[in-house]
Amino acid sequence: MHNPYKPKQNKSKTEHKKAKAMEENLKKEIVQHITKNLLDIQILALISKEPTWGYKIKKQIEAFSGLKIRHGALYPLLKKLEDKGLITSKKQQQGKRTRKVYALTEKGKTYIETYNATIEELMG
Repeated sequence: MHNPYKPKQNKSKTEHKKAKAMEENLKKEIVQHITKNLLDIQILALISKEPTWGYKIKKQIEAFSGLKIRHGALYPLLKKLEDKGLITSKKQQQGKRTRKVYALTEKGKTYIETYNATIEELMG
């Protein structure tokens, strides 16, 4: 029943807020789904921008997706990408700390380009 003391406009604003909130929740859910299922692609995309190390990759993915990435999931995946020839790693001294920095290979660049072209083609 309509409340005569409450303007109709407020109801539409409320509905708009609910719709916006639902859209944000769905977007978050989709980003998390993509990240969980295409973590290797996410990693390659990050490394394609600049060579980087594991902890930075972990933090960037977590910031983007809201998902917590376990070290036990990340480092074996980095090893797998390296074994496939998509990335290389090199130890670099950073003050007292030694970091393993990952960079994309030519095969990795081709892989990410082919992935992007395929997605574009599928999305029409």
